[in-house]
Amino acid sequence: MILRQFLHADPVAASYLFGCGGKASAAVVDPLGDVGPYLRAAEETGMRILYVIDTHLHADHLSAGRALAGAAGAEYVLFAKARVTFPFRAVSDGDALELGNVTVKILHTPGHTPEHISLVVTDHTRSDEPWFVLTGHTLMVGDLGRTELATSAEDGARALFGSVQKLKALPDYLEVLPGAYSGSVCGRSLSGKPTSTIGFEKRHNKAFRIEDVNAFLSAMLADVPPAPPQAAQIRATNSGIAATAE
Repeated sequence: MILRQFLHADPVAASYLFGCGGKASAAVVDPLGDVGPYLRAAEETGMRILYVIDTHLHADHLSAGRALAGAAGAEYVLFAKARVTFPFRAVSDGDALELGNVTVKILHTPGHTPEHISLVVTDHTRSDEPWFVLTGHTLMVGDLGRTELATSAEDGARALFGSVQKLKALPDYLEVLPGAYSGSVCGRSLSGKPTSTIGFEKRHNKAFRIEDVNAFLSAMLADVPPAPPQAAQIRATNSGIAATAE
């Protein structure tokens, strides 16, 4: 297993390159900005990028996903029901992507956005048990991502509650690699430490540890951070839709 984390400051976000060094197969998750660092990291580690995956259609920054996929000759991957105007590799809940000895299992984890996915990663050279999960803006260190783009804020929070139950069912030892950290507009009480585990977040993440659905809805609908400036325009661009923010 080879794993590289890219921490961005403007906007605050995290992206990842990981894969099987032995089979020279890699994926990049949630890239933004210049595609050069991802291409160089793949070259330096001797891997070919097969998949570029966006966990969701971002509204806080322009995705570099399609540009990187084009430059690397990779497939661009989104959840099957993502509303976009361009072709992509569609994945659904329970699907798997193969990277040599590494398997990526898809979990549909809506709530932050309807098409959000998380990625459970197993390195079969180490174990047939999963090693880490890339949680995008669903579960982050210290908080959950704010809900947006649902028919109502309550609908989004209910969807997020279901996604939380999926993530809680994962092993406590599983490493959590989120899509953002402290300073991001996509969460409220985010830590500056950009990694954690499912077990630690169960114990110390106030939102993640709530078991009652009504208490969860009350917590997630209180003090919701405002949407990023130009969020609608950014998401429209990432979707390939000609639209402007209202």
